[in-house]
Amino acid sequence: MPKIEYTFSAKLWKHDVPGGWFFVSVPKEMSKEIREHLQWQEEGWGRMKASAIIKEIQWDTAIWYDTKNESYILPVKAAIRKKTYIQIDEEIKVHILL
Repeated sequence: MPKIEYTFSAKLWKHDVPGGWFFVSVPKEMSKEIREHLQWQEEGWGRMKASAIIKEIQWDTAIWYDTKNESYILPVKAAIRKKTYIQIDEEIKVHILL
């Protein structure tokens, strides 16, 4: 099945708890469009399988719907942050394939 690609720029941020994960937030308007058309693909807790690309590094992952902020969030694990040299608050170009 062909995948739909979304491209956006966002800042890397860290969840505000000890040992918190790192994320980028999908813009609200884009999240609204994704939810309207692809919510049927969500599994539990608003999780949707995805592939992501940052600085030419691609990996299989998932995006999660954050009801508080009304947008999807993409976790960016340590291995990806190290390979791409991205830091907190850095604006990065992100591609997600759903």
